[in-house]
Amino acid sequence: MEIGNKIKRMRLRLGLTQEELAARTELTKGFISQLERDITSPSIATLMDILEALGSDVGSFFNEKTQEKVVYKQEDMFVKEDTEQGCTVCWLVTNAQKNELEPILVTLSAGGHTNEDDPHEGEEFGYVLSGTVILIDGDRRFRIKKGDGFYFHPSGVHYLQNGGKSEAKVLWVCTPPSF
Repeated sequence: MEIGNKIKRMRLRLGLTQEELAARTELTKGFISQLERDITSPSIATLMDILEALGSDVGSFFNEKTQEKVVYKQEDMFVKEDTEQGCTVCWLVTNAQKNELEPILVTLSAGGHTNEDDPHEGEEFGYVLSGTVILIDGDRRFRIKKGDGFYFHPSGVHYLQNGGKSEAKVLWVCTPPSF
């Protein structure tokens, strides 16, 4: 946490100058300036005085709730291409490993396939956006065309294979994250 930057934002929100904050806390303008640039750190007693002058307290100051990211833009996404397997995986939500589900966009060239994934707890869902794919789950095989979806509990080694002559795209969501 950048203590100085947060203090500066609080000061500016209240419309105070560095001199005014310094006067209210019996500190120097130079100290406030260095503190706001994170050049120096305050003692706990000094921090408590500054926060009191800013209408806050230590508990509120450090109880910072980060806002949950809701919208993920193309520049947030991570793409991994495996030309040997003819597969490109695009993680649509960054840091999905910390979430309960993981959405990816899989692009398979003709004859391409995803990595094999071992059986695991959870569920898998997919929707074929273009082309035709074959879902392999252990001994079971399912042919899935554009506009069709799949949903299963992965009981065997499972993966997708392009079952057509053109590129295939699949929106694939699994829980827990495993890609």
